[in-house]
Amino acid sequence: MIRIIVLIILFGVADCFLSDAAEYAVVHTSAPVLHSPDFKAIFGGTTGQQLKTDHCGQVRELEYIALPGTVVRILEKSSSGTDTIYRIETDEYTAPPNIRLYIDGRFLRREQTAPIPRKPSLPSREAIESLLQAAVGSPYVWGGNSMTGVPELGAWFYKEIREHDRTRLTLAGLDCSGLLYHATGGWTPRNTSQLITFGQGVTISGKQPPEIAALLQPLDLIVWNGHVIIVLDRQTVIESRLECGKPGNGGVLKTPLSQRISEIMRTRIPANAWPFGEKHQNVFVVRRWYVQ
Repeated sequence: MIRIIVLIILFGVADCFLSDAAEYAVVHTSAPVLHSPDFKAIFGGTTGQQLKTDHCGQVRELEYIALPGTVVRILEKSSSGTDTIYRIETDEYTAPPNIRLYIDGRFLRREQTAPIPRKPSLPSREAIESLLQAAVGSPYVWGGNSMTGVPELGAWFYKEIREHDRTRLTLAGLDCSGLLYHATGGWTPRNTSQLITFGQGVTISGKQPPEIAALLQPLDLIVWNGHVIIVLDRQTVIESRLECGKPGNGGVLKTPLSQRISEIMRTRIPANAWPFGEKHQNVFVVRRWYVQ
């Protein structure tokens, strides 16, 4: 009797996570990586026509969009019917503490041995600036780093997508660090928690907005843990900003450099380096990373 119960526990629950022999996989097309394994509840829902979002229209379960060629290590899998969801880890994305990453198996090509990691090359300054300019007007998407989104979501999860809703339902858009990630082809870190120490710090402590503006160079990052703004040229910055409640809930926009620094300094003070360990981190830093 005990043996029968054990067999039921091991083999009778389709949705439980099971170990898997193959350890590696490669993302073959842009793929949403979530911190939840319940893809069907998020994409399509019970009607096959819904997208699970918060009151600002954002899918908070979305961590980022993995680019084609991304190598992942498979930790566990969950099978239910014909669908397989994998818990993964990848060197290309550092998950926040206590966050697990999941991906739908249809986005993956399985490998028995460790594949060669994706090695993006750093684009030219002109190419990055061109992609940043082209992104102006793109919608804000929490976890988004693709202007074209994930078209496969439409075929795999939704019964029907109306054309006017395709951009939203397929996650076409950019968040703040996703804008930079998109413009560099995935060369830069994906989250602001890494960007606050990326490159070299610029000495801005104790300076006023005009003094800081005079120091900045194109592609410098004005950043704190939670948001990043990119210096486009000596007069302009670009960012993807969530503006909940406004038409479209925000998106990618440009503003004058001096104006934006003055706005930031209403609530934050300039620092030369990020003050780890402090309770009140109401500061911002400038990081210079592009030195070609």
